[in-house]
Amino acid sequence: MTSTITTRHRRIRISLWIFVTSIMLALGGAYFFRAIGDREPPPETRGEAAIRSDFSLIDHNGKRVTEADFLGRWQLVFFGFTYCPDVCPTTLAYLGNVLDQFGGEVERVAPIFITVDPSRDTPQVMADYVQAFHPKLIGLTGSEAEVAAAAQSFRVYYEKMEEGTAPDGYLMAHSGHMYLMTPEGRFEDVFREGDQSAQEMAADVLARMNGKQ
Repeated sequence: MTSTITTRHRRIRISLWIFVTSIMLALGGAYFFRAIGDREPPPETRGEAAIRSDFSLIDHNGKRVTEADFLGRWQLVFFGFTYCPDVCPTTLAYLGNVLDQFGGEVERVAPIFITVDPSRDTPQVMADYVQAFHPKLIGLTGSEAEVAAAAQSFRVYYEKMEEGTAPDGYLMAHSGHMYLMTPEGRFEDVFREGDQSAQEMAADVLARMNGKQ
C-alpha cells in the first residue's frame, strides 16, 4: 500500500510540473527561467512520453556514443557544466553517494553527466571533472547543436547568462534534475538532490530495478 501511495504521489508531482511549465511557457517562458539552483525550472515536459534518451555525443574518453550504447542499463542522467559554482558539484557528489549505495548492482546503472557548456567542457575537461566525483560517472559533451538536441530529448532547460564575475564572463542557468531512464531508454522518474537522502534515492531506484515498485 505504501508503495502504491508513493507512486501515486510521484505521478501527481510530475503532472503538477507539467501544468506549471505549460503556464510558464504560455506567459513568456524564458522570463521566468532566470535563476540557477533552488529556483530553476522544472522539467519542460509535455507528458512523460515526451522525455526520451536520444543523443549522439562524445564521452570523456573521446569516443562517440549514442543512447544505444547504454541500452540494457538503467540511466541516471544529469545536465550541468564544469564551471557551475554550486548545483552541479553538490548534485554530482550526491549522485556519487547514491551510486555507492548500489553495491554490485551499480554495474546495471549508467550514471551520465551531460554538459550544457560544450565550448569549455571538452572531453579532457569532462574526464578530469567526472573522476573527481565517482569512477563510474560518464561525462558527455559535443557540439552546440548536439548538446541542444540531447537537452531537447530530455526536455531540459538551459540558458547562457552573462555574469561579469564568472570565468569567461558567463554562467549557464539550467535545470537541476536527475532523470531515471529504463534499460529501454524510456522515462521512469526524476529526482533532485535535497528531496531525499542518498540512501532513500538508492533504495527507490533499486526497487524499480528489481521490479518491486
